[in-house]
Amino acid sequence: MNKEQVNSEKEILIRLIQNDMQAFDDLYWKYQKAVYQNAIKLTKDAAIAEDIVQEIFISLWEKRSTIDIERSIAGWLFVSCYNRSVNALKKKLRESRAYKELSKETGDAPGDDSGISGIQLNILEKAIAQLSPQKRKVFELCKLRGKSYDEAAAELHISKHTVKEYLSEAMAFIKEFAKQHPGTGLVILLLTTVF
Repeated sequence: MNKEQVNSEKEILIRLIQNDMQAFDDLYWKYQKAVYQNAIKLTKDAAIAEDIVQEIFISLWEKRSTIDIERSIAGWLFVSCYNRSVNALKKKLRESRAYKELSKETGDAPGDDSGISGIQLNILEKAIAQLSPQKRKVFELCKLRGKSYDEAAAELHISKHTVKEYLSEAMAFIKEFAKQHPGTGLVILLLTTVF
């Protein structure tokens, strides 16, 4: 994201914190497609993915007063999507087991909504911050906003091949960065499977 985009997003977040419904709508239409695409990649279920999108944006509205405008809203959506998708899969698995065992106890604990810790998110944000500006833009467009290579290439005025190359290099750097920090396995999983 360039400085203008960051400032524009901060302004939207400030308006959201001030209960501005138009700011909420702006964020919804900017990110709902990417959130849906990532939820469907994990859950493989359109109905569940649609529910996850709705839950995430309801949660965003309910938690608007606690938003940190210095942090990436895309990152928050990324983590929320992953957590809710994993919880939906756990629930589906528990229901399947319950059905197969004719309602016997399965011993599974209810899904923990925490999924990825704040520490893991911070590590991911630090890794992204260390990318070159162009690689960071490609990563954010393709991984956090769900844009295709073609869409990212058009927006950045570079070739599709260059987008692929930058994204590949960014992913390799982030994976290597994460390996140097214990407990980041979920972050690696997120990067390689969800987005």
